[in-house]
Amino acid sequence: MDYQVKALLDFLLSAGRLDSAKAEALKVEAMTSGVSLTDLLLSKRVITKEDLAKTRAKVLDIPYFSESKITVSPDVLALISVDLAKNYQVLPLELDKAKGVLSMIMVKPEDLATVDFFQKRTGYKIKTYLTSTENFDALIGNVYSQSLSGEISGVLKREKERSDETGGVRLVTSDTISQIIKEPKIVEIVRKILEHAIRLRASDIHIEPEENITRVRYRIDGILEEKLTLDKGYHAALVSRIKILGGMKIDERRIPQDGRFNFTSEFGEVDLRISSLPTVNGEKIVMRLLKKSGRVPTLSELGIRAKALSTLEEAIRIPHGIILSTGPTGSGKTTTLYSLLTMINTPKVNIVTLEDPVEYQMDGVNQVQVNPQAGLTFASGLRSFLRQDPNIIMVGEIRDEETTQLAIQASLTGHLVFSTVHTNSAAGALPRLLDMGAEPFLLASSITAAIGQRVLRKICDNCKQPVVPDPAMVADVQGVLGKLLDGWIKSNPQKSEVAKKNGVPFMLYKGIGCEKCGQVGYFGRIGIFEVLRVTEKTAKFIMERADAAMIEKAAVDDGMIIMKQDGYLKALDGVSTLEEVIRVAQV
Repeated sequence: MDYQVKALLDFLLSAGRLDSAKAEALKVEAMTSGVSLTDLLLSKRVITKEDLAKTRAKVLDIPYFSESKITVSPDVLALISVDLAKNYQVLPLELDKAKGVLSMIMVKPEDLATVDFFQKRTGYKIKTYLTSTENFDALIGNVYSQSLSGEISGVLKREKERSDETGGVRLVTSDTISQIIKEPKIVEIVRKILEHAIRLRASDIHIEPEENITRVRYRIDGILEEKLTLDKGYHAALVSRIKILGGMKIDERRIPQDGRFNFTSEFGEVDLRISSLPTVNGEKIVMRLLKKSGRVPTLSELGIRAKALSTLEEAIRIPHGIILSTGPTGSGKTTTLYSLLTMINTPKVNIVTLEDPVEYQMDGVNQVQVNPQAGLTFASGLRSFLRQDPNIIMVGEIRDEETTQLAIQASLTGHLVFSTVHTNSAAGALPRLLDMGAEPFLLASSITAAIGQRVLRKICDNCKQPVVPDPAMVADVQGVLGKLLDGWIKSNPQKSEVAKKNGVPFMLYKGIGCEKCGQVGYFGRIGIFEVLRVTEKTAKFIMERADAAMIEKAAVDDGMIIMKQDGYLKALDGVSTLEEVIRVAQV
C-alpha cells in the first residue's frame, strides 16, 4: 500500500472518522473495483481534498497552509509573476532578507526541481508550505488578480527595472523628498490605493507605519481589512505625497494635521478628508472617503420600516419641533437626516444646514460647512440661521449647552430642527440634553422624536444559505422578540413552513463566501433602528428627569420596537446574521 494512503488511513482511524472494520471493507472494495482507495474515500465523502493535502504535509514533514485570505507585500509578489505562480502552482508568502529566505506556498513542495528553479530565479533559499489545490486557487485569485498588492507589485517591478538601468533606488532624505514624491512610482501607488478603495466601497483608508513595514487597511462595511503591506522605505514619500494633495505641511511631523482633496477615477468621484497623527514609528494617515455623486437613500432603503417608518413620516409633517438621530460615530446618523430632509425638500420651504463636513450636496438646500478657525461653529451658525428666515434647520451635532438652548429656542419659535447626539439609544438622548442644560418643561414640549440607530453588514445575496438554528439561538430570539416573533411567523407563512420541516420555529441565514463579497459572506450595509415618539407618557418622564431606562420602557409600552428587536427581525428575514446584530446592537 502507498505510504501516503497508509498515513491517510492512520489519520482517519486516530480521528475516529473510520473504525478498523470499515477501513478493511474499503480496502477490499478498492481492490475488487479497481478504483484507488483515495478516490473511493473521496467519492464516499469520507475525506475531503483538504484532508488529503494535510496528510501529504504530515508525511512530507512540511507545514500545512490553511488560510484562504492573506496579504502579501508587493515587493515579495514582484519576485514571482502571476503567470509563473499559476504555471507552477506556487505563491510567494514572505521574505526574510536578513536570512536570505523566501517562504513560498506550494501545491507540490516535494517537487525539488521546482524548488531549485525558484531558488535560482529569486536568489533566495526557499522555505515551503503545502496547501491544497482548492485553497491555492482561492489564494492566487485573492492575492494577484483582485488585490491591491498585485497591482502595486507591478508598479514596483517596473520601477525596479528602471532603477537597475539608472544605478539603483535613491534613499529618501530631507533633501530628496520634494523630488521623490513627484516620481511616477509614488504617484502611481497613491492613485492605486485610492482607486482600489473606491472600487471596494471603502469608507476609510488607514496608512499605518510599523517598525519595518507600512500597513494599508480599508474600512469596508464597517470592518477594517488589511489590503497592502509596503517596505517601510516608501512610507515618508507616501505620506508626503498625500499631505501635499491635502494642502498640509510636509515638513511638520510633530503635530496632527487635517486636510482635504478631491479625487476622480473611472470608479467614481470622492472627497477625501485627511488626518495625520505622529506615532512612534512615523506619521499615520487616515483618509475618510465621501462620495460626491452618491444619491441620498430613502428611509426604506436605509432599513426603516413598519411602525418606525410611519412614526417618522408623522413626525416630519409637524412644522416645528426637534427630531434627533442618535448613535455612535459611523452609525449613519447624518445619512438618516439627509433622507428626512429629502422627503420635505420642496420649493415652498427654506432649508438650511450646518455640517462638519457637508457629506451630500442637495439641490434646493442651503448647506454651510462649519469653520471653527473663522469663528463659524454649530452654536454661532445656528444663531445666524435664525435671521435667514428658515423653515427647516439641520445642525450637524448638538454637543454643548449653547447649541442645545438655541435648538430648543428655534423649535419653540416655529422651526423644524434636525440634529444628532452621541448616545447609545434613542431614549438616552433626552437625559443627555437635560445634562447639557435643557429645561425639562421646554425639552418635553420641543422634542418630537428621537431615532436610535446602528449599521450592520448585510448577508451577500450571491452566497446566502439557510441555517438551522440551535436550541440556544432559538431561545435567545424568543426571549428578545417575545410576541413580535408570533407576528413574524404569521406574516411569513412560506419561511415558517420551511422552518417547520427542519423542526424549528424559524430559519437563520449566512453567507458562505464568494468572489463577489471577497469570501467574507457579507456585502453592503443596512441600518437597524428604534424610533421614540414623544407622547404624553414620555413627556411626563422628561419633566421628572427620569433616566433613559424608564423613558425607554414607557416608549416600548407605547409600541416602540427597540434596535435589537429590529435587528433580530432582519436576521429572520435573511437580511443579516444574528451574530452581526449582537455585535453592533449590544448596549
